[in-house]
Amino acid sequence: MSWQLKAADLPDLARGATLLGTGGGGDPYIGMMLVKQVLGTGSITILDPDEIADDLFVIPTAQMGAPTVMIEKIPAGTEPTLALRTLEEHLGRTADATMPIECGGINSMIPLLVAAETGLPVVDADGMGRAFPELSMETFAVYGVHGSPLALAGERGERVIIDTGDDDKQMEWLARGITIRLGGVGHIAEYAMSGADVKRTAVPRTISMALSLGRAIRLAREQHRSPFSAIADTLSSTLYSNVVELFEGKVTDVERRTTDGFAKGRAAISALDPTSNQTLEILFQNENLIARRDGEVVAIVPDLICVVDHESAEPITTEGLRYGQRVRVLGISTPDMMRTPAALAAFGPTAFGLSEAFVPVETRA
Repeated sequence: MSWQLKAADLPDLARGATLLGTGGGGDPYIGMMLVKQVLGTGSITILDPDEIADDLFVIPTAQMGAPTVMIEKIPAGTEPTLALRTLEEHLGRTADATMPIECGGINSMIPLLVAAETGLPVVDADGMGRAFPELSMETFAVYGVHGSPLALAGERGERVIIDTGDDDKQMEWLARGITIRLGGVGHIAEYAMSGADVKRTAVPRTISMALSLGRAIRLAREQHRSPFSAIADTLSSTLYSNVVELFEGKVTDVERRTTDGFAKGRAAISALDPTSNQTLEILFQNENLIARRDGEVVAIVPDLICVVDHESAEPITTEGLRYGQRVRVLGISTPDMMRTPAALAAFGPTAFGLSEAFVPVETRA
């Protein structure tokens, strides 16, 4: 059933969404403050995907670009709604609702910002079930809904329509180029679809799951219980039912560069136990892609690789990784709809140029 999201829920939602974003999706604090500023004492209606009408017209909204740029180039806050209105104008049809395209810090907040500004409801679902770096890496696309036409808006009122038909990779390539020329950050409206399409192609209830996850971590800390047990308990009855601790250690090296519109790099983590020589290496492209423990793969996309604070379980984004942080690395299984051959072709290891095959984290680790 539908429910009301209030400003008091935003910190928990941001925390849970950042964990599910597996290091990506943008800075959660910036997104949260943008929503709070507009929402005030109001609320946002969140729609259960199973209950929406088949003819509901949904336009997802999001931010794209390199997370390293986003923490220095704060959005004006007007761009997402401008992108939505631009796409509505192009299509000649008004949206009945908006929706996230991914789980992640700022990108779980952008549709809420649009909702707070326009009064639109938000569908409790998304197209990635985590965060991925490219717009074509969507369950929407895997199961037959294409991203074009896409509307892209900049902070100075720039507006662009991109229409590549059913070629979502070309759409991503063109949108990425424009985003780079806008300074590394753009806001988009894309993958316009019906309610029936949402039910068929989206990962369901990721907003409510992120809220429950973030709340469980906070309550566990307040009650002096293990936040890691709270994570496992909360996810046990969801589509993300397997949580595996991959490593516990100290960040000893981070290499990170902003290139081609992405934040790319690696992080090295050494065991906290002084008698152990074990190390874990994580490669990332906005999001964490693969984790190798002593050279052996223990988790790989599309499963989630989540770096969190060693004690508080507060999730750490790839742009937030720093030398000396004490961390735990968690592997979380993705839903079955993200593990089909078609899904793996779109956002599995080969989509990122990785030679290793996908093996579920619960069997590999």
